[in-house]
Formats: sequence, C-alpha cells, structure tokens
Amino acid sequence: MLTIYVDADACPVKEEVYRVARRYGMRVAVVANAPLRVPADPLVEMVVRRGFGAADDWIAGQAGAGDIVVTADIPLAARCLAAGARALDPKGRAFTEADIGAAVAMRDLMEELRQGGAVTGGPAPTTAKDRSRFLSKLDEAVVAVRRAHPPRP
Repeated sequence: MLTIYVDADACPVKEEVYRVARRYGMRVAVVANAPLRVPADPLVEMVVRRGFGAADDWIAGQAGAGDIVVTADIPLAARCLAAGARALDPKGRAFTEADIGAAVAMRDLMEELRQGGAVTGGPAPTTAKDRSRFLSKLDEAVVAVRRAHPPRP
C-alpha cells in the first residue's frame, strides 16, 4: 500500500498530512524517537524508533517507489529519493534527483559554518502560507504517485 512517511519529531505539518491522507485513503506512518499523539485512524500508524538516527534509518529502509516522505532532513530525503520515493519538506518544497545534490552540499556548508562558530540561525517559523503551499504540494505528489501506481481494488 502506498504510504506517506512522516519524519515526525519536529514536523509542523502532521495535521495537514492526516487531512490529505484521509482524502485519498492513504496509509501514514508517523515515525519518531518517542511516542506522539496520532489520530485514532486505521490508516495512521505510530512507529517509535529510539536512538540517534534510528527513525531516519527506519524510514529510509521502508520508503520506496510510490511512497512519499515528509522530512526537513536533507540526507534522509536523499536516501529516500535513491530508493525511488518522493520527498517533500514541511514547507512544500519537493526534493528531486536534479536538486538534491545541491541541497546536500548547502546543508554540509552550513554545518561547517556552524561548527566554525558562525551563527547561522535556524529555520524560519512555519507560516499559514507555508502550510497552504505544503497542502497543495502534498496533494500534487499524492495524485502523481497514484497515477504512476494505481491503487488495487
């Protein structure tokens, strides 16, 4: 079954994912290092993987063609793309094979700057416009994967 995997520890758009998943009857795996509250819905599963990188490793090991991964973690997005899944960040930016290399390089550069003491700040807070863009892009991604991998009756 096609699945939306949510890298959930710091994901601000879980409710939006649930809404789109309900509309299309898609399974959602909410993956985190500790239990989180998820809707009482047979399509929504809470997966807990404790330990550094364990949640990311589980998602990368499960996601494949026809799946969608929601994550702000660029290395995880790269691993999922390599497995054939689609990846979207919480602000609606789709990671693609064409741009993931540049995204990884920029992430690594920013990490080096932070390690060197440069104050680079964190991500901007999620706005209503970001949520709206995310909803639209997730809907587009679901339609695309359903077209490429039609659900079985």
